[in-house]
Amino acid sequence: MKATITLDPISIDPIASFSSPTIESSILRLDKLHPIVSGNKWFKLRYYIEEAISQSCKTIASFGGPYSNHLVALAYAAKENNIKSIGYVRATKEDRITASLQEALGYGMQLEFIGRTHFQEIKNDLLKTNQHSSIDNSSTYFINEGGYGTIGAKGAATILNERCRDYTTIIAAVGTGTMLAGLINAAAANQKIIGIPILKNENSIEAEIKSLLTNSDKPFTLLHTYQQGGYAKTNPALFAFMNQLWTSEKIPTDIVYTGKLLFAVENLLKENYFQEGTKLLVIHSGGLQGNRSLPLGTLLY
Repeated sequence: MKATITLDPISIDPIASFSSPTIESSILRLDKLHPIVSGNKWFKLRYYIEEAISQSCKTIASFGGPYSNHLVALAYAAKENNIKSIGYVRATKEDRITASLQEALGYGMQLEFIGRTHFQEIKNDLLKTNQHSSIDNSSTYFINEGGYGTIGAKGAATILNERCRDYTTIIAAVGTGTMLAGLINAAAANQKIIGIPILKNENSIEAEIKSLLTNSDKPFTLLHTYQQGGYAKTNPALFAFMNQLWTSEKIPTDIVYTGKLLFAVENLLKENYFQEGTKLLVIHSGGLQGNRSLPLGTLLY
């Protein structure tokens, strides 16, 4: 049985301010796919949810932070497919509950706060002990944080449709690496895949991506100098760039992923990184939950 959700059409829009007589830049607007299950989230979740349904699981559980796009998307998608959901949150019960978590609660997600200090250990123990098995005699299907895994990468591979075949270079933000692995798996032999990591995980992310590839020898490039200090780290220059991009192109970005991605693309274009004749496709992976952590008025949208 297939997982279902009502989706809007995806457009590929030109980015006029990122284009020149020798470089053509466009953006795949996955953020337009759905108002809640935004961007790459549905692609990464779809086959997990289908497997949970096929195994007659009553509940899907996953992990994330207090502004997790993944948890909000999972909560909504699970509700739409008549499955209960549990979110294990990188926060404590004493922390102020965020608007993102309130939204997940509104879609029926049960929240379990497991703190920050031992989050990874607890997460790994839960995944190792319970993934795709039962908890307390109730069938619960576990998904790793951000949808990381070969099933998530399989779904992410479906992002690249026939309209994407004409592009010579595809560039995307990298969190867990699941989406990038899917893009690498789906890319044609003549297409270059570039990832912009947003975490300080230079020593591990390449191996984590390669472990999800159907062909581990398939080439890709990671550019590690644009994470702006690490996950969700920001600065005035990034805010100014995001506001300018909104003013000039009406492209909304977030402080965690797509803001840093587009900031990187602009800098790479200024540095003449791309060869003449490049047809560049930027993947807008959606998810603006992180912007909810900002003071009102920081961004224009």
